[in-house]
Amino acid sequence: MREANSYTFMQRLDTLNLWTLEERRNRSDLIEVFKMAKNLSPIPLTKFFELNTDNRTHGHSFKLVKHRCNCEVCRHSERVVNRWNMLDQETVSAKSVNGFKSKLESERKIKMGLFLD
Repeated sequence: MREANSYTFMQRLDTLNLWTLEERRNRSDLIEVFKMAKNLSPIPLTKFFELNTDNRTHGHSFKLVKHRCNCEVCRHSERVVNRWNMLDQETVSAKSVNGFKSKLESERKIKMGLFLD
């Protein structure tokens, strides 16, 4: 008989410093929003999102407005808004996609659960 592994799936992920599927999906959503915000994507940011033009916002300068909607497409694009708005100015102002990714990794360590629903 094989010896049963006493580690849970989450413990193995932590040990190997890997992201869950949900975290990877949410991370890729943030990366796509970053590309749209920096005009590195063929899709303009304004196609799916509206930038908050209110000067009284706290946090970073690329805050997105969250709209209430009932359609599935809107909900899919809006799920990233809260997560994006939680990022700090340094992260959203990264010079490159790779810089943004490394800052996301730092944010994940500081704000546990940032990438989990």
